[in-house]
Amino acid sequence: MDHALGRRRLLRTITVGAAVGLAGCSTSSPDAGGQSERATGEPTRTTDAPTATTTETTAVNASPADVPDAVGLDTLATGLGAPLDVVFTPDGTRYVADQAGRILVHDADGLRNRPALDIRDAITTGGEKGLLGIEPHPAFAENGRLFVRYSAPSREGTPSGFSHTFVLSEFDVEDDRVDPDSERTLLEIPQPQSNHNAGDLAFGPDGFLYVAVGDGGAGGDQGRGHADDWYDAVGGGNGQDVTENLLGSILRIDVDAGDEPYAVPDDNPLVDREGLDEQYAWGFRNPWRLSFDGTDLFVADVGQRDYEEVSLVERGGNYGWNVREGAHCFQASDCPTTTPDDVRGGERLVDPVIEYPHGGASVSGISVIGGAVYRGSALAGAEGVYVFGDFQVRGRLFAATPADEGLWPTTTVELVGDGSDRLRTLRSFGRDADGELYVVGTGSEGGALHRLVPA
Repeated sequence: MDHALGRRRLLRTITVGAAVGLAGCSTSSPDAGGQSERATGEPTRTTDAPTATTTETTAVNASPADVPDAVGLDTLATGLGAPLDVVFTPDGTRYVADQAGRILVHDADGLRNRPALDIRDAITTGGEKGLLGIEPHPAFAENGRLFVRYSAPSREGTPSGFSHTFVLSEFDVEDDRVDPDSERTLLEIPQPQSNHNAGDLAFGPDGFLYVAVGDGGAGGDQGRGHADDWYDAVGGGNGQDVTENLLGSILRIDVDAGDEPYAVPDDNPLVDREGLDEQYAWGFRNPWRLSFDGTDLFVADVGQRDYEEVSLVERGGNYGWNVREGAHCFQASDCPTTTPDDVRGGERLVDPVIEYPHGGASVSGISVIGGAVYRGSALAGAEGVYVFGDFQVRGRLFAATPADEGLWPTTTVELVGDGSDRLRTLRSFGRDADGELYVVGTGSEGGALHRLVPA
Protein backbone atom coordinates (compact mmCIF):
# COMPACT_ATOMS: atom_id res chain seq x y z
CA MET A 1 0.00 0.00 0.00
CA ASP A 2 1.14 3.50 -0.83
CA HIS A 3 0.36 5.74 2.15
CA ALA A 4 0.97 8.84 0.01
CA LEU A 5 1.48 11.06 3.04
CA GLY A 6 3.15 14.46 3.00
CA ARG A 7 3.24 14.99 -0.75
CA ARG A 8 -0.15 16.54 -1.54
CA ARG A 9 -0.84 20.07 -2.71
CA LEU A 10 -3.71 22.07 -1.18
CA LEU A 11 -4.21 19.08 1.07
CA ARG A 12 -3.29 18.16 4.62
CA THR A 13 -3.45 14.59 5.87
CA ILE A 14 -2.93 14.50 9.62
CA THR A 15 -1.53 11.47 11.36
CA VAL A 16 -2.86 11.40 14.91
CA GLY A 17 -1.39 9.01 17.41
CA ALA A 18 -3.68 10.08 20.24
CA ALA A 19 -7.25 11.26 20.48
CA VAL A 20 -8.05 14.70 19.10
CA GLY A 21 -10.24 17.11 21.05
CA LEU A 22 -12.92 19.08 19.30
CA ALA A 23 -12.06 22.61 18.27
CA GLY A 24 -14.03 25.78 18.82
CA CYS A 25 -16.81 26.99 16.54
CA SER A 26 -17.12 30.00 14.30
CA THR A 27 -20.02 31.17 12.20
CA SER A 28 -19.59 32.23 8.62
CA SER A 29 -20.84 35.15 6.59
CA PRO A 30 -21.51 35.30 2.85
CA ASP A 31 -18.50 33.97 1.01
CA ALA A 32 -15.87 36.40 -0.20
CA GLY A 33 -16.40 35.23 -3.75
CA GLY A 34 -19.89 36.72 -3.76
CA GLN A 35 -21.87 33.55 -3.11
CA SER A 36 -24.54 34.23 -0.51
CA GLU A 37 -25.07 31.22 1.71
CA ARG A 38 -28.51 29.73 2.19
CA ALA A 39 -29.67 28.09 5.38
CA THR A 40 -31.57 25.39 3.53
CA GLY A 41 -28.83 22.82 3.13
CA GLU A 42 -29.75 22.59 -0.57
CA PRO A 43 -26.93 21.35 -2.80
CA THR A 44 -26.96 24.64 -4.66
CA ARG A 45 -26.37 25.39 -8.27
CA THR A 46 -25.08 28.74 -9.45
CA THR A 47 -26.94 30.61 -12.14
CA ASP A 48 -24.60 33.32 -13.34
CA ALA A 49 -23.15 31.42 -16.28
CA PRO A 50 -24.61 31.51 -19.79
CA THR A 51 -27.06 28.77 -20.66
CA ALA A 52 -25.36 25.82 -22.30
CA THR A 53 -26.20 24.86 -25.83
CA THR A 54 -28.40 21.80 -25.47
CA THR A 55 -30.19 19.12 -27.43
CA GLU A 56 -33.46 17.39 -26.58
CA THR A 57 -33.37 14.46 -24.19
CA THR A 58 -35.93 11.83 -25.18
CA ALA A 59 -35.24 8.77 -23.02
CA VAL A 60 -35.76 10.31 -19.60
CA ASN A 61 -39.55 10.33 -19.77
CA ALA A 62 -40.05 6.70 -20.81
CA SER A 63 -42.32 4.93 -18.29
CA PRO A 64 -41.76 1.16 -17.84
CA ALA A 65 -45.08 -0.50 -17.07
CA ASP A 66 -43.96 -2.41 -13.99
CA VAL A 67 -42.61 0.57 -12.01
CA PRO A 68 -45.00 1.70 -9.24
CA ASP A 69 -46.66 4.97 -10.19
CA ALA A 70 -47.17 5.99 -6.55
CA VAL A 71 -45.76 5.33 -3.07
CA GLY A 72 -46.65 6.40 0.44
CA LEU A 73 -44.59 7.65 3.35
CA ASP A 74 -44.47 6.02 6.77
CA THR A 75 -43.16 8.82 9.02
CA LEU A 76 -40.83 7.35 11.64
CA ALA A 77 -39.43 10.46 13.33
CA THR A 78 -39.94 14.23 13.26
CA GLY A 79 -38.16 17.18 14.83
CA LEU A 80 -34.83 16.29 13.20
CA GLY A 81 -33.66 19.79 12.30
CA ALA A 82 -32.08 19.68 8.83
CA PRO A 83 -31.37 15.96 8.28
CA LEU A 84 -28.78 15.26 5.56
CA ASP A 85 -28.00 11.56 5.91
CA VAL A 86 -29.39 8.32 7.33
CA VAL A 87 -27.41 5.11 7.88
CA PHE A 88 -28.16 1.79 9.53
CA THR A 89 -26.22 -0.20 12.10
CA PRO A 90 -26.24 -4.03 12.06
CA ASP A 91 -28.98 -4.21 14.72
CA GLY A 92 -31.28 -1.99 12.64
CA THR A 93 -30.74 1.22 14.58
CA ARG A 94 -30.88 4.33 12.40
CA TYR A 95 -28.38 7.17 12.73
CA VAL A 96 -29.49 10.49 11.24
CA ALA A 97 -27.03 13.33 10.58
CA ASP A 98 -28.47 16.76 11.36
CA GLN A 99 -26.64 19.45 9.38
CA ALA A 100 -26.28 21.60 12.50
CA GLY A 101 -23.88 19.04 13.99
CA ARG A 102 -25.78 16.27 15.76
CA ILE A 103 -26.08 12.55 15.08
CA LEU A 104 -29.54 11.48 16.18
CA VAL A 105 -30.55 7.91 17.06
CA HIS A 106 -33.80 6.24 16.04
CA ASP A 107 -34.69 2.65 16.96
CA ALA A 108 -37.73 0.48 17.57
CA ASP A 109 -38.67 2.66 20.56
CA GLY A 110 -38.56 5.88 18.54
CA LEU A 111 -36.25 8.88 18.49
CA ARG A 112 -33.95 9.04 21.48
CA ASN A 113 -33.85 12.27 23.45
CA ARG A 114 -30.07 12.34 23.59
CA PRO A 115 -28.01 12.46 20.38
CA ALA A 116 -25.23 9.95 19.81
CA LEU A 117 -22.87 12.85 19.06
CA ASP A 118 -23.09 16.63 19.29
CA ILE A 119 -20.26 18.53 17.56
CA ARG A 120 -22.08 21.81 16.99
CA ASP A 121 -19.23 23.64 18.70
CA ALA A 122 -16.68 22.17 16.26
CA ILE A 123 -18.27 22.88 12.89
CA THR A 124 -19.18 25.80 10.70
CA THR A 125 -22.63 25.85 9.13
CA GLY A 126 -24.67 27.88 6.66
CA GLY A 127 -25.63 27.06 3.09
CA GLU A 128 -24.04 23.74 2.23
CA LYS A 129 -21.68 23.54 5.20
CA GLY A 130 -22.16 21.52 8.34
CA LEU A 131 -22.35 17.84 9.28
CA LEU A 132 -22.67 16.34 5.80
CA GLY A 133 -22.15 12.58 5.94
CA ILE A 134 -21.82 9.58 8.27
CA GLU A 135 -21.00 5.93 7.63
CA PRO A 136 -20.46 2.96 9.96
CA HIS A 137 -17.54 0.62 9.32
CA PRO A 138 -18.52 -2.69 7.66
CA ALA A 139 -17.46 -4.42 10.90
CA PHE A 140 -19.28 -1.86 13.06
CA ALA A 141 -20.82 -4.55 15.29
CA GLU A 142 -17.33 -5.63 16.31
CA ASN A 143 -15.29 -2.42 16.23
CA GLY A 144 -17.80 0.45 16.73
CA ARG A 145 -16.02 2.71 14.21
CA LEU A 146 -18.12 5.54 12.76
CA PHE A 147 -16.83 7.83 9.99
CA VAL A 148 -18.01 11.43 9.96
CA ARG A 149 -17.61 14.16 7.35
CA TYR A 150 -18.07 17.79 8.43
CA SER A 151 -17.14 21.40 7.68
CA ALA A 152 -14.75 23.00 10.16
CA PRO A 153 -13.52 26.58 10.53
CA SER A 154 -10.29 27.06 8.60
CA ARG A 155 -7.52 24.96 10.11
CA GLU A 156 -3.77 25.18 9.84
CA GLY A 157 -2.76 24.71 6.21
CA THR A 158 -5.95 26.20 4.75
CA PRO A 159 -4.94 29.25 2.66
CA SER A 160 -5.99 32.73 3.71
CA GLY A 161 -9.24 33.74 2.07
CA PHE A 162 -10.55 30.19 1.77
CA SER A 163 -13.97 29.46 3.23
CA HIS A 164 -13.35 26.51 5.55
CA THR A 165 -11.75 23.08 5.94
CA PHE A 166 -13.17 19.75 4.81
CA VAL A 167 -12.71 17.20 7.62
CA LEU A 168 -13.06 13.42 7.51
CA SER A 169 -12.78 11.81 10.95
CA GLU A 170 -13.61 8.60 12.69
CA PHE A 171 -15.10 8.14 16.17
CA ASP A 172 -15.59 5.23 18.54
CA VAL A 173 -19.15 4.18 19.36
CA GLU A 174 -20.33 2.11 22.29
CA ASP A 175 -24.00 1.44 23.11
CA ASP A 176 -25.03 4.00 20.46
CA ARG A 177 -23.04 6.74 22.20
CA VAL A 178 -20.15 8.33 20.34
CA ASP A 179 -17.12 9.25 22.41
CA PRO A 180 -16.32 12.84 21.29
CA ASP A 181 -12.78 12.53 22.67
CA SER A 182 -12.10 9.54 20.42
CA GLU A 183 -11.97 11.62 17.23
CA ARG A 184 -9.17 10.67 14.87
CA THR A 185 -8.77 13.03 11.93
CA LEU A 186 -8.09 11.13 8.72
CA LEU A 187 -8.17 13.80 6.04
CA GLU A 188 -8.43 17.57 5.71
CA ILE A 189 -8.95 19.46 2.44
CA PRO A 190 -8.98 23.27 2.18
CA GLN A 191 -12.32 24.43 0.75
CA PRO A 192 -12.02 27.67 -1.24
CA GLN A 193 -15.76 28.48 -1.30
CA SER A 194 -18.73 27.80 0.93
CA ASN A 195 -20.64 25.70 -1.61
CA HIS A 196 -20.17 22.44 -3.52
CA ASN A 197 -19.06 20.52 -0.46
CA ALA A 198 -20.77 17.21 -1.38
CA GLY A 199 -19.93 15.18 1.73
CA ASP A 200 -21.37 11.68 1.35
CA LEU A 201 -19.49 8.54 2.44
CA ALA A 202 -20.00 4.89 1.54
CA PHE A 203 -18.10 1.65 1.96
CA GLY A 204 -17.89 -0.40 -1.18
CA PRO A 205 -18.05 -4.20 -1.39
CA ASP A 206 -14.25 -4.10 -1.60
CA GLY A 207 -14.12 -2.77 1.99
CA PHE A 208 -12.71 0.61 0.97
CA LEU A 209 -14.25 3.96 1.91
CA TYR A 210 -15.53 6.14 -0.96
CA VAL A 211 -15.70 9.89 -0.31
CA ALA A 212 -17.58 12.43 -2.45
CA VAL A 213 -15.77 15.79 -2.84
CA GLY A 214 -17.23 18.82 -4.64
CA ASP A 215 -15.27 20.97 -7.06
CA GLY A 216 -14.75 23.97 -4.78
CA GLY A 217 -17.77 26.07 -5.72
CA ALA A 218 -18.04 29.82 -6.47
CA GLY A 219 -19.95 31.57 -9.23
CA GLY A 220 -19.54 29.65 -12.47
CA ASP A 221 -17.29 27.18 -10.62
CA GLN A 222 -14.28 29.31 -11.48
CA GLY A 223 -11.99 31.70 -9.63
CA ARG A 224 -10.34 31.39 -6.23
CA GLY A 225 -9.27 27.85 -5.44
CA HIS A 226 -9.80 26.45 -8.94
CA ALA A 227 -6.84 24.99 -10.80
CA ASP A 228 -6.02 25.54 -14.45
CA ASP A 229 -6.87 22.58 -16.63
CA TRP A 230 -6.51 21.32 -20.21
CA TYR A 231 -9.81 22.75 -21.53
CA ASP A 232 -9.53 26.33 -22.82
CA ALA A 233 -13.21 27.04 -23.59
CA VAL A 234 -14.05 27.36 -19.87
CA GLY A 235 -11.56 29.01 -17.55
CA GLY A 236 -10.24 26.62 -14.95
CA GLY A 237 -12.01 23.90 -13.05
CA ASN A 238 -10.98 21.36 -10.44
CA GLY A 239 -13.05 18.57 -11.98
CA GLN A 240 -10.62 18.21 -14.88
CA ASP A 241 -7.44 18.53 -12.81
CA VAL A 242 -6.10 15.56 -10.84
CA THR A 243 -2.74 16.98 -9.72
CA GLU A 244 -3.35 20.13 -7.68
CA ASN A 245 -6.06 19.09 -5.21
CA LEU A 246 -8.69 16.45 -4.49
CA LEU A 247 -11.68 18.63 -5.36
CA GLY A 248 -14.26 17.49 -7.92
CA SER A 249 -13.57 13.80 -7.33
CA ILE A 250 -14.67 10.55 -5.74
CA LEU A 251 -11.90 9.36 -3.41
CA ARG A 252 -11.22 5.73 -2.47
CA ILE A 253 -9.15 5.00 0.62
CA ASP A 254 -8.30 2.10 2.92
CA VAL A 255 -9.17 3.01 6.51
CA ASP A 256 -7.87 -0.29 7.88
CA ALA A 257 -4.24 0.74 7.48
CA GLY A 258 -2.92 0.06 10.96
CA ASP A 259 -1.37 3.07 12.64
CA GLU A 260 -1.75 5.32 9.61
CA PRO A 261 -4.95 7.37 9.17
CA TYR A 262 -5.48 5.61 5.86
CA ALA A 263 -3.67 3.96 2.97
CA VAL A 264 -4.20 4.21 -0.77
CA PRO A 265 -5.32 0.96 -2.44
CA ASP A 266 -2.69 -0.27 -4.87
CA ASP A 267 -5.21 -0.44 -7.71
CA ASN A 268 -6.43 3.16 -7.48
CA PRO A 269 -6.16 4.52 -11.04
CA LEU A 270 -3.52 7.21 -10.46
CA VAL A 271 -1.08 5.13 -8.40
CA ASP A 272 2.30 5.35 -10.15
CA ARG A 273 0.84 7.88 -12.60
CA GLU A 274 0.62 11.66 -12.62
CA GLY A 275 -2.03 12.74 -10.14
CA LEU A 276 -3.10 12.35 -6.54
CA ASP A 277 -3.40 8.71 -5.60
CA GLU A 278 -6.58 9.00 -3.49
CA GLN A 279 -8.70 9.84 -6.55
CA TYR A 280 -10.85 7.02 -7.91
CA ALA A 281 -12.88 9.05 -10.47
CA TRP A 282 -13.10 12.74 -11.37
CA GLY A 283 -14.94 15.32 -13.47
CA PHE A 284 -17.64 16.08 -10.86
CA ARG A 285 -19.25 19.37 -9.86
CA ASN A 286 -21.11 18.65 -6.63
CA PRO A 287 -21.52 14.87 -6.16
CA TRP A 288 -24.12 15.25 -3.44
CA ARG A 289 -25.04 11.63 -2.58
CA LEU A 290 -23.66 8.24 -3.60
CA SER A 291 -24.86 4.67 -3.11
CA PHE A 292 -23.77 1.14 -3.90
CA ASP A 293 -25.85 -1.69 -5.31
CA GLY A 294 -23.50 -4.65 -5.35
CA THR A 295 -20.46 -3.38 -7.22
CA ASP A 296 -22.43 -0.61 -8.99
CA LEU A 297 -21.62 2.87 -7.65
CA PHE A 298 -24.28 5.52 -8.30
CA VAL A 299 -23.29 9.17 -7.92
CA ALA A 300 -25.78 12.05 -8.19
CA ASP A 301 -24.00 15.19 -9.41
CA VAL A 302 -25.79 18.54 -9.08
CA GLY A 303 -25.87 20.52 -12.33
CA GLN A 304 -25.15 24.16 -13.09
CA ARG A 305 -28.38 25.47 -14.57
CA ASP A 306 -29.66 23.18 -17.31
CA TYR A 307 -29.26 19.49 -16.41
CA GLU A 308 -29.07 17.22 -13.40
CA GLU A 309 -27.31 13.86 -13.68
CA VAL A 310 -26.71 10.47 -12.09
CA SER A 311 -23.72 8.39 -13.20
CA LEU A 312 -22.56 4.83 -12.79
CA VAL A 313 -19.02 5.43 -11.65
CA GLU A 314 -16.09 3.23 -12.53
CA ARG A 315 -12.41 3.24 -11.68
CA GLY A 316 -10.55 6.04 -13.47
CA GLY A 317 -13.67 7.52 -15.10
CA ASN A 318 -13.84 11.18 -16.11
CA TYR A 319 -17.45 12.38 -15.76
CA GLY A 320 -17.03 15.54 -17.78
CA TRP A 321 -17.47 18.64 -15.61
CA ASN A 322 -16.79 21.42 -16.55
CA VAL A 323 -16.47 20.49 -20.20
CA ARG A 324 -19.92 18.94 -20.15
CA GLU A 325 -23.05 19.36 -18.04
CA GLY A 326 -24.68 15.97 -18.15
CA ALA A 327 -24.42 14.76 -21.75
CA HIS A 328 -24.28 18.33 -23.13
CA CYS A 329 -21.60 20.90 -23.81
CA PHE A 330 -21.21 23.48 -21.06
CA GLN A 331 -20.86 27.11 -22.20
CA ALA A 332 -19.89 26.04 -25.71
CA SER A 333 -21.66 25.15 -28.94
CA ASP A 334 -19.30 22.23 -29.47
CA CYS A 335 -17.05 20.35 -27.09
CA PRO A 336 -14.80 17.29 -27.04
CA THR A 337 -15.90 13.86 -25.87
CA THR A 338 -12.39 12.88 -24.79
CA THR A 339 -9.41 14.59 -23.24
CA PRO A 340 -6.42 15.30 -25.52
CA ASP A 341 -3.95 12.48 -26.04
CA ASP A 342 -1.47 14.20 -23.73
CA VAL A 343 -4.00 14.25 -20.87
CA ARG A 344 -3.88 10.77 -19.37
CA GLY A 345 -3.80 9.19 -22.80
CA GLY A 346 -7.03 10.66 -24.13
CA GLU A 347 -9.63 9.43 -21.63
CA ARG A 348 -13.32 9.39 -22.53
CA LEU A 349 -15.72 11.88 -20.93
CA VAL A 350 -18.37 9.53 -19.57
CA ASP A 351 -22.04 10.43 -20.01
CA PRO A 352 -24.52 9.87 -17.17
CA VAL A 353 -27.06 7.04 -17.15
CA ILE A 354 -29.78 9.39 -15.86
CA GLU A 355 -30.30 13.01 -16.83
CA TYR A 356 -33.17 15.45 -16.46
CA PRO A 357 -33.65 19.13 -17.33
CA HIS A 358 -34.59 22.04 -15.14
CA GLY A 359 -37.93 22.44 -16.86
CA GLY A 360 -40.18 21.43 -19.74
CA ALA A 361 -40.56 17.76 -18.79
CA SER A 362 -42.42 15.69 -16.21
CA VAL A 363 -39.06 14.52 -14.87
CA SER A 364 -37.43 17.85 -14.04
CA GLY A 365 -36.07 19.75 -11.05
CA ILE A 366 -33.35 22.03 -9.73
CA SER A 367 -30.86 19.92 -7.71
CA VAL A 368 -30.54 16.15 -7.93
CA ILE A 369 -30.28 14.45 -4.54
CA GLY A 370 -29.73 10.86 -5.64
CA GLY A 371 -31.20 7.67 -4.26
CA ALA A 372 -30.69 3.91 -4.13
CA VAL A 373 -31.63 0.74 -5.99
CA TYR A 374 -34.65 -0.91 -4.40
CA ARG A 375 -34.00 -4.45 -3.11
CA GLY A 376 -36.90 -4.84 -0.68
CA SER A 377 -40.21 -6.67 -0.83
CA ALA A 378 -42.80 -4.04 0.14
CA LEU A 379 -42.98 -2.16 -3.19
CA ALA A 380 -44.23 -4.51 -5.88
CA GLY A 381 -42.53 -4.00 -9.24
CA ALA A 382 -39.69 -1.89 -7.87
CA GLU A 383 -37.03 -4.61 -7.57
CA GLY A 384 -33.84 -3.41 -9.26
CA VAL A 385 -35.23 0.08 -9.91
CA TYR A 386 -33.11 3.11 -8.97
CA VAL A 387 -35.44 5.30 -6.89
CA PHE A 388 -34.24 8.88 -6.44
CA GLY A 389 -35.39 12.46 -6.17
CA ASP A 390 -34.78 16.16 -6.50
CA PHE A 391 -34.35 18.69 -3.70
CA GLN A 392 -37.62 20.34 -4.76
CA VAL A 393 -39.96 17.38 -4.31
CA ARG A 394 -43.24 18.78 -5.72
CA GLY A 395 -45.15 15.71 -4.64
CA ARG A 396 -43.10 13.12 -6.51
CA LEU A 397 -39.98 11.02 -6.61
CA PHE A 398 -38.36 9.45 -9.67
CA ALA A 399 -37.67 5.88 -10.76
CA ALA A 400 -35.16 4.75 -13.39
CA THR A 401 -34.91 1.26 -14.88
CA PRO A 402 -31.58 -0.04 -16.20
CA ALA A 403 -30.89 0.09 -19.92
CA ASP A 404 -28.13 -1.63 -21.88
CA GLU A 405 -27.04 1.66 -23.44
CA GLY A 406 -27.90 5.34 -23.39
CA LEU A 407 -30.02 7.07 -20.79
CA TRP A 408 -32.14 4.91 -18.51
CA PRO A 409 -35.92 5.25 -18.89
CA THR A 410 -37.08 7.43 -16.00
CA THR A 411 -40.57 8.19 -14.75
CA THR A 412 -42.22 10.04 -11.88
CA VAL A 413 -43.55 8.27 -8.78
CA GLU A 414 -46.30 10.20 -7.00
CA LEU A 415 -46.27 10.66 -3.23
CA VAL A 416 -49.84 9.86 -2.20
CA GLY A 417 -51.87 10.76 0.87
CA ASP A 418 -50.28 13.61 2.76
CA GLY A 419 -46.80 12.60 1.56
CA SER A 420 -46.28 15.69 -0.58
CA ASP A 421 -46.95 17.92 2.43
CA ARG A 422 -44.69 15.94 4.76
CA LEU A 423 -41.81 15.88 2.25
CA ARG A 424 -41.32 19.21 0.52
CA THR A 425 -37.54 19.25 0.32
CA LEU A 426 -35.53 16.05 -0.03
CA ARG A 427 -32.02 15.75 1.45
CA SER A 428 -31.01 12.09 1.24
CA PHE A 429 -32.02 8.44 0.77
CA GLY A 430 -31.02 5.39 2.79
CA ARG A 431 -31.41 1.62 2.30
CA ASP A 432 -31.63 -0.83 5.18
CA ALA A 433 -30.42 -4.43 5.36
CA ASP A 434 -33.74 -5.67 3.94
CA GLY A 435 -33.42 -3.43 0.89
CA GLU A 436 -36.23 -1.05 1.96
CA LEU A 437 -35.80 2.64 1.20
CA TYR A 438 -35.93 5.65 3.52
CA VAL A 439 -35.83 9.38 2.88
CA VAL A 440 -34.89 12.34 5.06
CA GLY A 441 -36.02 15.86 4.35
CA THR A 442 -38.22 18.69 5.56
CA GLY A 443 -41.93 19.40 5.31
CA SER A 444 -45.00 20.19 7.36
CA GLU A 445 -43.53 18.39 10.40
CA GLY A 446 -40.06 19.89 10.08
CA GLY A 447 -37.07 17.66 9.54
CA ALA A 448 -38.23 14.06 9.40
CA LEU A 449 -37.32 10.46 8.62
CA HIS A 450 -39.72 8.49 6.43
CA ARG A 451 -39.87 4.96 5.02
CA LEU A 452 -41.27 4.34 1.53
CA VAL A 453 -44.35 2.09 1.66
CA PRO A 454 -47.00 0.99 -0.85
CA ALA A 455 -49.43 3.68 -1.91
